[in-house]
Amino acid sequence: MKVVTQVKLMPEADQAAALRSTLRTVNEAACWVSVVAFERGVPREYELRKHTYAELKARGLGAQAAQHVIKKTRDAYTTLKANIKAGNLGKPGSKRRRKVESKPISFRPEAAQPYDDRCLSWQLDAQTVSIWTIAGRLKNVRFACSPDALKMLHEHRKGESDLIERNGAFYLIATCDIPETEVYEPDGFVGVDLGIVNIATTSTGYRAAGRGLNRHRARQLALRKKLQSKGTKSAKRLLKKRSRKEARHTANVNHSISKTIVTTAERTGRGIALEGLTGIRDRVRHRKDQRTSLHSWSFHQLASFVEYKAKRAGVPLVYVDPEYTSRQCSECGHIDRKNRVDQATFACRSCGFLAHADDNASHNIGCKAETVWAAGRESRVPATP
Repeated sequence: MKVVTQVKLMPEADQAAALRSTLRTVNEAACWVSVVAFERGVPREYELRKHTYAELKARGLGAQAAQHVIKKTRDAYTTLKANIKAGNLGKPGSKRRRKVESKPISFRPEAAQPYDDRCLSWQLDAQTVSIWTIAGRLKNVRFACSPDALKMLHEHRKGESDLIERNGAFYLIATCDIPETEVYEPDGFVGVDLGIVNIATTSTGYRAAGRGLNRHRARQLALRKKLQSKGTKSAKRLLKKRSRKEARHTANVNHSISKTIVTTAERTGRGIALEGLTGIRDRVRHRKDQRTSLHSWSFHQLASFVEYKAKRAGVPLVYVDPEYTSRQCSECGHIDRKNRVDQATFACRSCGFLAHADDNASHNIGCKAETVWAAGRESRVPATP
């Protein structure tokens, strides 16, 4: 299983200037390669290399850096093609789709640049790196990270690392290859109902309320509107400074929730059941004043955090169809739209069962997961002699 570990570089002034110049040079080169690829109909990587490699070397890029620039450009077009095929950029002929299809992909001056072990070496005991730049090899560039991250790098770092610049600071995003723990046979499933009012509700009784996160988002939205309406240089500077604040806070909340869910399942010997919510933003309809809340809902990030933590712990995880989980009675199985009295209340019209709507849905998700697991696991029936 591959996970990433982030470390912050702490270069001297001359080292920072070299790193900044390197990022701008390789991304300017990537924009040129992108134009060549676009004009030639995005050829295969090998063919694209024949048209661009010599020029990249003439621009001062090393052999490995030139190869990575070509590869990241080709990968960007592969990702674009996949997004177009999946309909993420609109229907054929839509304004957004025509816009992305009519021009080459461009790269920001501070966009990530991949490094492999030929152009980046780690001295983990000294907490320094040696890294290639257009000004030559920089040695003894210090980095800072947590003790857990340093241990992860010592034990599992493998493959490429990405150099990025963010708000004037430089970071290395290192790939770590962690062996997956063998998945155990679950004794039931912890159903997890995801939502906006309650971020996550489990069938074990845990409920992560979304009120605090929603208030934080509302405050950030109001502040952004206020600063944008001012339009002064200081307001724009503050907007840039706070640009990732909401995302960091949301990720921290989702990490805490996912850790609680996974540790509970691991402690009780159960699996985890999540709703398959892919495409929900396209399926549901909301009033205009509700769209901000819907499109700020980070259910995919929370699910991905639960998924990778479950893999590391060997906890079984399945995705189930969310259809009717909020309308079905977890006691008698009766399905009726009127069972859902309001956002928080579930009252079965058949048997009279009364519960919190999210609790009821989480039990339905857990029951569906047992059926899915039984259908997908290997048979335990002895072979016929």
